[in-house]
Amino acid sequence: MSRKYKFHNKSGLYFVSFATVYWIDVFTRQLYFKVLVDSVDYCRKEKGMELYAYCFMPSHVHFICRSSNDQPMELLRDFKKYTSKKVIEAIENNPQESRKDWLLSMFKKAGKDKGNITSYQFWQHHNKPIELWSDKVIKQKIDYIHNNPVESGFVTNPIDWKYSSARNFQDDQSVLEIDDAGFMS
Repeated sequence: MSRKYKFHNKSGLYFVSFATVYWIDVFTRQLYFKVLVDSVDYCRKEKGMELYAYCFMPSHVHFICRSSNDQPMELLRDFKKYTSKKVIEAIENNPQESRKDWLLSMFKKAGKDKGNITSYQFWQHHNKPIELWSDKVIKQKIDYIHNNPVESGFVTNPIDWKYSSARNFQDDQSVLEIDDAGFMS
């Protein structure tokens, strides 16, 4: 792993991205997005997550966040572990999931490819943390996050993507609450 992809400053503000194994489009149903929302809410309340920007895409997640407990690696580890377990349970128990067998077989295959996984692997192991050191870089990453659904062709305006903090920046906290660090304007 390269040096730039580690949490060197435990109290720093970070841009992180992580994806499902094989970049599988899992987050295509409200039920699965809800797992992410509930997990962020829990981590904000119980794990010291400070969330300043986010975007949930069908196969990956972007955050600008900080750990108020100075444990960013542990925070993301716990978030990914919990969400993987809950999303897999939701897939297994969803009678409307037409891709159930295929999804579970892909997660099982990914788990077999790694020696430290006993059953399913849902997330890729890396988080690609990049510490944000200036207002200019923070703004660049916020713009990148908010434009991700536009660049992917899902929407033409960032605020139209339901699972993005672009809506929060327009005073819409209806999906997920974020923290205000003063650089959001």
